Amino acid sequence: MDENRKQWKRTAALFLGSQCITLFGSTLVQMAVVWYVTLATSSGVWVGAFSVCSYLPQFLISFPGGAWADRYSRKILIAGADAMTAGVTVLMILAMPYLATDTVMLSCLLVMSALRSVGAGIQTPAVNAVIPQIVPKEELMRYNGMNAAMQSLVQFAAPAAAGILLSLGSLRDTLLVDIITAEVGIGIVLCLSFPKEQERLAYTGQTRTSDSVLEDIRKGIRYALMNSGIGKLLTIYGGFVFLSVPAGYLAGLLVSRVFGNGYGYLTAVEVTGFAGMVLGGVIMNVRGSLNRHRRNGGRDIFLPAGLVVFGAMAVGMSLTREFLLYLVQMFVYGIVMTMVQTSITTMLQEKTELSMQGRVFGLMSSAYSGFMPLGMLVFGAMVDKMPLQWIMTGAGAGLAAMGVRGAFSGGNRDTK
Repeated sequence: MDENRKQWKRTAALFLGSQCITLFGSTLVQMAVVWYVTLATSSGVWVGAFSVCSYLPQFLISFPGGAWADRYSRKILIAGADAMTAGVTVLMILAMPYLATDTVMLSCLLVMSALRSVGAGIQTPAVNAVIPQIVPKEELMRYNGMNAAMQSLVQFAAPAAAGILLSLGSLRDTLLVDIITAEVGIGIVLCLSFPKEQERLAYTGQTRTSDSVLEDIRKGIRYALMNSGIGKLLTIYGGFVFLSVPAGYLAGLLVSRVFGNGYGYLTAVEVTGFAGMVLGGVIMNVRGSLNRHRRNGGRDIFLPAGLVVFGAMAVGMSLTREFLLYLVQMFVYGIVMTMVQTSITTMLQEKTELSMQGRVFGLMSSAYSGFMPLGMLVFGAMVDKMPLQWIMTGAGAGLAAMGVRGAFSGGNRDTK
């Protein structure tokens, strides 16, 4: 028993570590490209085009990507998606010396971003579906919290590293880092053995010849809709992503309008938000460790309570005029953001059958990559028509209302 415990812990640690390594490279490239385009063009059209190319392909490919994660080897899909994105980056590096004009350069970077987004749409459902294969059910909250803390640290470090590399070298030099991190991540994943993989592939192999990928997608959607617990969680997640845009992704705009547009203010907000997200992951890790012997770890009430606090912080940030108080609220906002996301991911992993997890997490990935740009589009347009504080207050109230409704409807109990 002790040997088995050591084995799955080692596998989980290596797998989560490999994904953080590749995430570092991917985030580094994403930030470097956005900054390069911003400085080279100062054009909202180009920045908007890159935003679309970073999300739309992932949204579209997540549906078949989830079906593939249930049909085929998740290890090969994860490694293959990483290899594809690294290959696209290699081609871009080789082509750069021959791109004569800025327009051609930007167009090629646009294509690169779109293809990398396709890779993310294939990889993300497979990664989320693999974790329940590796980690025992009673340990899922703990390890999802650990993963969230690690990823928050990576997402904090990658922009700083991108800025340093761009300052000391060139965009081409920065892209090389992504190739190195992809090679390391792929190497680790290919050396791992995932429990229940052969059992899962044998089961899905029985239907592979009779069902098309499109039929698999339809079955996944029907499964999510007919299981009220899963459907409710996906709906909450979509609303959560959409309504978090004003206070989260438009925070820089609010700070520049209310407190000042100095880099010190913006840096303080970013650091505080990421610090909160890291602490949120640590809290979920500790909470999962303390509650792993309980049936649901108190998550039935924890998720709606988290949404209420999350919404309250958004409203508070929209009303405050004291920068220190704003930072305190942003810190709590970051904590609760990670806690809500980790709770939803863990509950989906627990509720979903092994053979359907790829498709369910494909729907979750499409919810993120769909509702995030939709929120940026809708709320970004509204900012020019009304005060951002009003928008943040309305979105925060909506989040709190979701939490209150969830609490009075009995949380998100398993209905299977």
